[in-house]
Amino acid sequence: MKKVVILYTFLVSCTALAQTSDTWTAFWNKDTTKIGFQDKKGVIKIEPKFTGFTIARKFENIIAVTEEENNKWKSYYLTKEGKIVGRDSLYTFDNSTDCESEGFIRFRDSKTDKMGIFNSKGKIVIPADYSALSNVKNGVLTVLKDAKKEREPGDEHFFWSGGKEFLIDINNKVLIENFAYNDNLNFYSLEKSKEPNKDPIRENFKGVDGQYYSFINFEKEFKFWLENNLLKDLSKGNLEKHSFDKITYWKEPDGWINSSKTKFINQNYTYLKLKLQELKNPKTDYFVSSDGLNQFIFESSEYEIYFNNCNEAKDWLYPTMDIVINPKNKTDRGQDHFEFLRTENGYKLISVSTRQHNLK
Repeated sequence: MKKVVILYTFLVSCTALAQTSDTWTAFWNKDTTKIGFQDKKGVIKIEPKFTGFTIARKFENIIAVTEEENNKWKSYYLTKEGKIVGRDSLYTFDNSTDCESEGFIRFRDSKTDKMGIFNSKGKIVIPADYSALSNVKNGVLTVLKDAKKEREPGDEHFFWSGGKEFLIDINNKVLIENFAYNDNLNFYSLEKSKEPNKDPIRENFKGVDGQYYSFINFEKEFKFWLENNLLKDLSKGNLEKHSFDKITYWKEPDGWINSSKTKFINQNYTYLKLKLQELKNPKTDYFVSSDGLNQFIFESSEYEIYFNNCNEAKDWLYPTMDIVINPKNKTDRGQDHFEFLRTENGYKLISVSTRQHNLK
């Protein structure tokens, strides 16, 4: 049956804004204690004054900042126009603040301890009615309402208990009830139909409107791709076709090293083919782990599109899939890793580390 891709008109305007606006970049003062922002021509737009939880490295529309004034800390959200909103309402997680996503940023009401969302102009578009919510992806987000914070005795970290989960749009309209958060779903693959989508790499959810919303599952997508695109043809040419331009590999005692894919595959082809062939054997002990690109390893300019304005991996669109192969002998230590990055041109081999083999 005909599939209808759901498109959100606000995305068009947000994309146009990003394309026409001058994104500012962060820079340090002389003693690297405070951060300011400058435009692409190097003109200073904000003198260095931010510190602490100011993690944004690019200023597109709205950022979270902290600064010290008269030995007191101030925290707030700042728009490109200089508007200050959400004083003392920064959303923090793992000692990090939120980063703009599609022109929206999360905040936590310090009085009610509930979360909401500001748009790029600092206007509240999702009121602080939720216990927790995700960042915006393709104009939708998952939310948790009326849950309670609980802690195990002696544990400083909390977990949520109870509550109801929904998928909503940026207009705060409920699309799907009982929608459990799942970071394996590609929200940019969202399709809507009258009947469940039969594509085996998709997951279906019935919406409150009676229609079915389906999303590609990254892990299912990767395993299908692996079996049908890579493992069926382990020739040098096909392996190179499905590799990133540069492959990063671990070599003792040097650590992580970069090499062109052609050179790396030519020098290590016998080993690569042998290990990847093992994946065809049902007795091979391996698993696939999903994550995001490591910003401390992949630092050069060609990786920039895979990180957001705060230099965090955009794993909701470009996840990494790490094939981890355990040794045949259970008494042996170490594992072999083949890491693939999801790109606009499919999955690409981007890094390799081995248990015993000395890569060249």
